[in-house]
Amino acid sequence: MADKMPLDKPPVAIIHSEQHYPDETGAHSFDFEAENGIKMHVSGSLGENGGENSIGHWSYPLEDGRTAYLKFVADENGYQPESDMLPVAPEFPHPIPQFVLDQIAFAEAERERQAREGITSVE
Repeated sequence: MADKMPLDKPPVAIIHSEQHYPDETGAHSFDFEAENGIKMHVSGSLGENGGENSIGHWSYPLEDGRTAYLKFVADENGYQPESDMLPVAPEFPHPIPQFVLDQIAFAEAERERQAREGITSVE
């Protein structure tokens, strides 16, 4: 069961809010800032394929005094966030040994040879 939000916390006031609804071209935007330091901006327009293209960013203060920041693009290529907060896959720990690359090349050449000769592999 999820923890319940404490009821004794006062609501957070919005100190700035501005919204521009889609115009005849589909362009729109949204901005807000809350008294607790949360900020957000999004602007968008209609995409070439009838979908929506958006760009924006948001930020909020962290308990350690730093500010979390994320910017994004959302379009026909999907949602593309950028932030120092997002995890990054580790670098491959070592180069691939040459004997492994040679084996991969050999296996591919063997598949091509079998395809040319009409050989089907049997396990």
